[in-house]
Amino acid sequence: MILPNPTSDRAAWQAVVLTLLPEAFPGPLGLSLAGQALGAGTWQLHAVDIRGFGQGRHRTVDDTPAGGGAGMVMRADVLGAAIDAARQTSPGLPAVYLSPRGEPLSQRLVRELASGPGVMLLAGRFEGIDERVIAGRGLREVSLGDFVLSGGEIAAMALIDACVRLLPGVVGEAQSLAEESFQAGLLEYPHYTRPRDWEGRTIPDVLLSGDHQRIADWRRAEAERITRERRPDLWARRGGGRKV
Repeated sequence: MILPNPTSDRAAWQAVVLTLLPEAFPGPLGLSLAGQALGAGTWQLHAVDIRGFGQGRHRTVDDTPAGGGAGMVMRADVLGAAIDAARQTSPGLPAVYLSPRGEPLSQRLVRELASGPGVMLLAGRFEGIDERVIAGRGLREVSLGDFVLSGGEIAAMALIDACVRLLPGVVGEAQSLAEESFQAGLLEYPHYTRPRDWEGRTIPDVLLSGDHQRIADWRRAEAERITRERRPDLWARRGGGRKV
């Protein structure tokens, strides 16, 4: 299934999702900033139904695991055919298999993918996919985190959303992106707004001082404090606060 888009601009960032649930897309990706950018042609979304490449009258896409065991495994011949067909219509895209055993999805990887022509995502189901497809089609395994989902569709949406918001013009203020979590290897500093006093909790005085240097110093110190406390792994990679 190809989701309609009012532009034929070949330069638009492409997201191709191979899935057994094409009807799940665009889902949240059709709303808010991502949805506006999709409608404007800044990026394009193609949901490819893996079932269309299934075997036999019932379009079978899975089989029992070799060596025995619980569950079912998605077939190599079915997935290989689906990937090959998608590459014919959307060539040159890096191919990612969303898997809990993959490398962690990071802002660095998101920036890498957003700066390219797009991404092809394989959303698995059941117990997973035949291992031969990963090597045979050069798939990069990426994980959303140390947990297991019923399928890769939600993970695919998260990855796409993270990339789309980095595309030029999608987020209104470039400064918003520059000060987000992970941009400098730190988690983001706290935010406040009106009312000044809420249930006995007040906005820090420094933020109301009008002194831009003091505010910048406070935000930096808070970002470092929160990173030290919540993500010691990130803090260690930065050299304990030393900018690297």
